[in-house]
Amino acid sequence: MAKNGASCEQPQKRGTKDKQNGHFADSAVSERRQKDREERLTLVLWRRPIVTLHYFLLETFITLKEWTLKLWQRRVTVFLILVLCSLFSLAYSTEGAHQKYVQYLEKRFLWCAYWIGLGILSSVGLGTGLHTFLLYLGPHIASVTLAAYECGSTDFPEPPYPDQIICPEGGGVEGSISLWSIVSKVRLEACMWGAGTAIGELPPYFMARAARLSGADPDDEDYEEFEEMLEQAQTAQDFVTRAKLGVQNMVQKVGFFGILACASIPNPLFDLAGITCGHFLVPFWTFFGATLIGKAIVKMHIQKLFVIITFSKHIVEQMVSLIGSLPRVGPAIQKPFSEYLEAQRSKLHHHTGAGTPATENWLSWVFEKVVLVMVCYFIFSIINSMAQSYAKRRQQSQQQRYTEEKTK
Repeated sequence: MAKNGASCEQPQKRGTKDKQNGHFADSAVSERRQKDREERLTLVLWRRPIVTLHYFLLETFITLKEWTLKLWQRRVTVFLILVLCSLFSLAYSTEGAHQKYVQYLEKRFLWCAYWIGLGILSSVGLGTGLHTFLLYLGPHIASVTLAAYECGSTDFPEPPYPDQIICPEGGGVEGSISLWSIVSKVRLEACMWGAGTAIGELPPYFMARAARLSGADPDDEDYEEFEEMLEQAQTAQDFVTRAKLGVQNMVQKVGFFGILACASIPNPLFDLAGITCGHFLVPFWTFFGATLIGKAIVKMHIQKLFVIITFSKHIVEQMVSLIGSLPRVGPAIQKPFSEYLEAQRSKLHHHTGAGTPATENWLSWVFEKVVLVMVCYFIFSIINSMAQSYAKRRQQSQQQRYTEEKTK
């Protein structure tokens, strides 16, 4: 009996020991990943510039090599695209009655591609992301709104519109501008920007979907945070975690309309919706269709209306008057704002060849410098991110070699 009891206790002890070993192994892996992540975060231009630039160049070379191989694997598609481009180039360079249609298509294509590209940069996750709505689309809508109220029309001469806005020679009827006429004027660029932001949301979806189908760990910080959130769903206490869980539950349970609701409002947690859809294998067109409708149609009209109402004529005049009523500093601040608005109105009535005012307001100078600083910081963040990606490659390669040597 004693022997039987001892033999029964041995498997239990062995099982407990195996569990402890597994727990220790998971803990060691987690600690190693955390240490590697902290080491990667030190790779920034202002701390280790030489190493960061070196790793950035190596990662760029590897990325170009991977893209070249992918293009070679799809060489038939690439060949067809090149043939279409050659045909368009031939039509573009051949004189004929079709030139006006070719030029119209070229102009529209470049204009749409410009805004789609800015939308992708805003949401794709390169570096810190470039806030292109605040830097480009918002100011464009605001300038069109101010010009429409000043000119009494939205039929700006093309060219120079959209590069420069000037009032039409015939002028317009004062008071004839409506909210919807301005919305219609900027609808194309706003929708293209929204479509670009929808395209930029695809990488988290594909990453999470590939990880779920393959069972592999992508070692992505956002995906690891998502998995930890799912494990701690019952014990979550802080507001941010509960908000993330709310987004995840809405997307998972409601499906298409849940994704549409999340995409239709300014939502900093929408990246989590892409990861959730990929993790739970939501069909691609369900995710992308809802995201495209929400961002390019619903959300963009909300943002457009907000900017147009904010920069409508009477609201701007009220804001300038409110600034002037501030105690002590009010008149000093009001003066440059009034001068800037007056300069913009003057530019609208100076046609090509009539001479344009050469005065420059300090507000426009400050805005240009802010845009320049943000673009430079965006470029630096891309360099840092790509250098850290190469460091992750090295760490994974070293860990793989260590594991192979240990198993021999």
